[in-house]
Amino acid sequence: MRRKTQLIHGGITGDEQTGAVSVPIYQVSTYKQDGVGKHKGYEYSRTGNPTRHALEELIKDLEGGYAGFAFGSGMAAITSILMMYKSGDHLIITDDVYGGTYRLLSGVLSRFNLDVTFVDTSDVDNIEEAIRPNTKAVYVETPTNPLLKITDLEAVARLTKEKGFTFIVDNTFSTPYWQNPIEKGADIVLHSATKYLGGHSDVVAGLVVVNSQSLAEELHYVQNSAGAVLGPQDSWLLMRGIKTLGIRMEEIESNTHAFVSFLKEHPEVTSIYYPGLKEHTGHDIHALQARGAGGMISFDVGSDENAEKLLKNLKYFTLAESLGAVESLISVPAKMTHASIPSDRRAELGITEGLVRVSIGLEDVEDLKEDFVQALKGE
Repeated sequence: MRRKTQLIHGGITGDEQTGAVSVPIYQVSTYKQDGVGKHKGYEYSRTGNPTRHALEELIKDLEGGYAGFAFGSGMAAITSILMMYKSGDHLIITDDVYGGTYRLLSGVLSRFNLDVTFVDTSDVDNIEEAIRPNTKAVYVETPTNPLLKITDLEAVARLTKEKGFTFIVDNTFSTPYWQNPIEKGADIVLHSATKYLGGHSDVVAGLVVVNSQSLAEELHYVQNSAGAVLGPQDSWLLMRGIKTLGIRMEEIESNTHAFVSFLKEHPEVTSIYYPGLKEHTGHDIHALQARGAGGMISFDVGSDENAEKLLKNLKYFTLAESLGAVESLISVPAKMTHASIPSDRRAELGITEGLVRVSIGLEDVEDLKEDFVQALKGE
């Protein structure tokens, strides 16, 4: 089954009892049992719900894994994965990681003595140097948020398999349409499904796929115990969004390449970060492990003042802390998505006050270009 077909026909489709083409929304909390312990596969919706299960089967198929899980948010998914580890365990994490992930690790899970080292995972030697006797997992984003660093998935997979670590990949930016980390050796793949998978700024969700029965049993135990589940209506919305993922990602890709070419010629734009550029560090690796460069671009406009002027005057870019939607979104990571990271740490990573991150949508790209020009002029 080819990818666009799988988006529509993967997982569980329709309803056999009624012939409904769309999976029904099972808005139910509990299920009648024929006798004690004799149920029809569902007993309580925290543990399992037919609509959520259909979504979980779909993302499992799309990522090529053993089992899928749907959570109430991307952060609920990440938290549940990290809750599989115990006090004293050590994790190696991509340094240029989403601010919410950094906040969770440094401000919340640190209270439970979960030991973390942040390194630039684009160089596998950095991972090797960070290994300790208590290291249990390597967690990467590729491309990263917001500097779009690239990590060689196969190289990290070889290392983690050799050492017996779990390899976790946040695949939010690429989506399963462009990149499938499990095929490259990852053990766990996660998504903030709020972004490209939903695609319409109308649902908050997280999805996870694991590659083995043992990981599936462990993650289900955590999810069921903590109750970090996605509701049936949001599950249905997410399945609806995923059906058009292929055509959205292809159009977004086309728009993004055109917009990057435009940015390269703009005198006030410097340090463009985009995996689709041949000069982007890691471009060749990304081209080998992914089928597209995606719709995320970061670039520097030189100063905090220029960034403020840009945000103030834009008409078609929506100022918002999200990405991957049909509408183009814009943010200043230092003040928004990555504000929870200390300023000295941001400076060390290269997240400047003038760094702007855009998520290109489905508008006519000529309108986006014109909007950008007039906004920086302040007209």
